[in-house]
Amino acid sequence: MNSPHRSDQKRRFLSLAVLGHGAIRPSPISRLAVMLPYQDFFFPSLTGDGLAVLFGATLLGGLVRGFTGFGFAMVFMPLASIVLGPVAALGLIWFIDLPVALPVAARSAKHAEWREIVPLLATATLALPIGVSLLTWLDRDTMRWVLALLVLTAVGLMASGWRYHGRPTVSLSLGVGALSGLCNGMASIGGMPLAVFWLGAQRNDRHKTRANLQTYFGISTFISGAVLWWKGILTLQSVVSAIPLFAIYVVAFWIGSHGFRLASETSFRRGAYLLIFLSALISLPLLDGLLGR
Repeated sequence: MNSPHRSDQKRRFLSLAVLGHGAIRPSPISRLAVMLPYQDFFFPSLTGDGLAVLFGATLLGGLVRGFTGFGFAMVFMPLASIVLGPVAALGLIWFIDLPVALPVAARSAKHAEWREIVPLLATATLALPIGVSLLTWLDRDTMRWVLALLVLTAVGLMASGWRYHGRPTVSLSLGVGALSGLCNGMASIGGMPLAVFWLGAQRNDRHKTRANLQTYFGISTFISGAVLWWKGILTLQSVVSAIPLFAIYVVAFWIGSHGFRLASETSFRRGAYLLIFLSALISLPLLDGLLGR
């Protein structure tokens, strides 16, 4: 028997569309609420509209990550923050990405150049708690502004094609690591500084560089998990909510990774940049009134 809360929720978000002969049928959003009998278990604080946003963010982010190798957090975080808030969204994305990041890092570690990774990890680890503290200290709307502007800046730099091409000095690695840790703690987009500054300065072949990145992300995921747990951001509810989202993420990632047959890599990257840009733009608090949020 449905609880009064469940019945009220269904009545509130059950939009009906009139068909040609007076028949009616539920809208896609109301179907989503009805099709998820365990919604109160997986997502107790979300409505049907919130679920649609969260599922859409996971689907689009997985597609982008699949056909470009980056960008899941840059799509997911701005959109998920609308319905969950930035703090809960960060805890959720950590669990979604964990089953992918750690095994990949374990395979890549034996091919990585540790003398290049260690300086990055050192300053990233020091800066990460500062980013998390800013995330929890700033109010929800302010953090949404910061998150959207960070993502818009990141996608603008990446889409422009600009890269730093100086020598990969120790001071560069320390600075980029600190910026990566700060961005990772605030918005889980620590890869942006690496893409813009560190990658352009690499003198290794692409396979070695890829191993370096994957190893860095795997270890930083483990470190960030410790900090997020200490701050109380990783919760049992985050684990539970991540289960159905991870299933969507894996399917979308697989589709995206097999999509290169349909168009060139350049076209896919442009499409990814556009999706990331639109996700950040839509998430701006300035548009809350216009979009009825």
